[in-house]
Amino acid sequence: MSAGAPVVQVPETLDAWRMVAARRQFEGRLPLSALPRLRGSLADVEGECGFTLEFGQDTLQVPYIELSIDAGLPLLCQRSLERFVFPVRSVLRLGLIRDEADEAALPEGYEPLLVPEDGLVRPAELVEDELVLALPVVPLAPGSEPIDRTWSAGEEELQAASPFAALASLKKK
Repeated sequence: MSAGAPVVQVPETLDAWRMVAARRQFEGRLPLSALPRLRGSLADVEGECGFTLEFGQDTLQVPYIELSIDAGLPLLCQRSLERFVFPVRSVLRLGLIRDEADEAALPEGYEPLLVPEDGLVRPAELVEDELVLALPVVPLAPGSEPIDRTWSAGEEELQAASPFAALASLKKK
C-alpha cells in the first residue's frame, strides 16, 4: 500500500480503468456469510474478511490491482472432526487485461484478470475467488496428530477370510 493514499469504503462495482488512472485505494470488510461460493466449504459462517484493493500502473505501464486479504476461515479438521480457524493472509498483483491474448505480455508475478468490456469489476467476487483458491484440499488443524492405528482382525474374521475355511467345514462332515 502506498503511503498517503486516501482509503475509501469499497463500492459494489468499480470501473477498473478509471480507478487505475486515478490510482485509487479501497479498504473493506466482508462477512463470510456474504460469500456464497465459499460458504459450502466452511464449518460455519462466523467471522469476516478484511481486504485492500490498490489500483495502479507499474514502470512498464501495466495496469494492475494489488489485492491484500486477511481472513480466518472456520473449517472442519478431517482428522479430529473439530472446528478450527484457518488463517489466510495473501497479497497478490492482478494484471488487468482486455483480451486473453494479452496474458502472455504480463510480467512475472502477475495473475491475469480479464476485465469485462464494460470495465466493471466486483471487489467482493475478487476476494471470494482468492479465498476459494486458498482453501486446503484436506483441512487439517495445526497440531492434530495422525491416527496411526492398526486394527487386527478377530479370530472369526480371520477364519471367514481364509480360502480354506470352506474346505475345513467339509472335512468335518
